[in-house]
Amino acid sequence: MLSTLNLTPLSQLLLIAYLIINILAFIIMLNDKMKSRQVGTERIPEGKLFFLAAVFGALGVYAGMFVFRHKTRKWYFLLGIPVLIVQNVVLIYFLSIFISV
Repeated sequence: MLSTLNLTPLSQLLLIAYLIINILAFIIMLNDKMKSRQVGTERIPEGKLFFLAAVFGALGVYAGMFVFRHKTRKWYFLLGIPVLIVQNVVLIYFLSIFISV
């Protein structure tokens, strides 16, 4: 399927890495949601969730927020994660320009 997109091998690798990061972010949101229902378990710090979103996992975190109804009451997640999605898109755009040169 990736060969039909006319991507260079490096672009294909970056796309696969991007997908893996977002799937992991989604799973981590599920994991934290499950831990939030258990008393006394160690949770994933919110800073780590934001870091994950900043390193190209924002779509996975955002999807996990609404699929699992997790962190949707926190204003800084409702505003911060969409801002990080924009940041991810801008960085991917500049990365694609850098790679094609």
